[in-house]
Amino acid sequence: MNRDPKTLIRLARENGEEAMAEPLDLGARVRELRKERDWTLEQAAREAGLARSTLSKIENGQMSPTYDALKKLALGLGIGVPQLFTQPKRDQVSGRLVHTRDGEGLPQTTVTYEHELLAETLTKKKMLPYRARVRARKMDEFDGWVRHDGEEFLYVLTGVIRFYTEFYEPIEMRRGDSAYYDASMGHNVVSVSPEDASILWVTSLG
Repeated sequence: MNRDPKTLIRLARENGEEAMAEPLDLGARVRELRKERDWTLEQAAREAGLARSTLSKIENGQMSPTYDALKKLALGLGIGVPQLFTQPKRDQVSGRLVHTRDGEGLPQTTVTYEHELLAETLTKKKMLPYRARVRARKMDEFDGWVRHDGEEFLYVLTGVIRFYTEFYEPIEMRRGDSAYYDASMGHNVVSVSPEDASILWVTSLG
């Protein structure tokens, strides 16, 4: 199947629906912060300089606190006001992991590259990592520039490449060399070594 890098990136973006962010329940967040400190309502209210009944109503969603009350709450809890509206980091840890053995990536061949998609089974990725064997030797083998949204990281694994971009002079890159660039800028890669060069590409999807 022939797919150019733009198509690979589009497919990766479409791989799975984005989950809708859950609205933050301020009352539950305040209660959680209080319990993290092992405080009773009385202790937390005293630290924040609020009435116990006021704090209880906030936690139970029966009252929308004024900004002054929010500042007192944050000060009493030892945090900044924005942290009252931020989900705790531990809730954001998904623990996702996928292991791709050498040669077990999903192959996608084009006229100019042989791509091997890595971590292909993981949905809703924020990055698209893939290894590429560079078959092209001249710019005229490409049908114009490759451009797509996001940023991109390129790392040379083997061989020597010439990295062409729309706004800069071509760069010759060898094993261990890397480049990070705006992927909406036209770019192409050709191999200038006797053998096909191989590179690692990581493209942002978010």
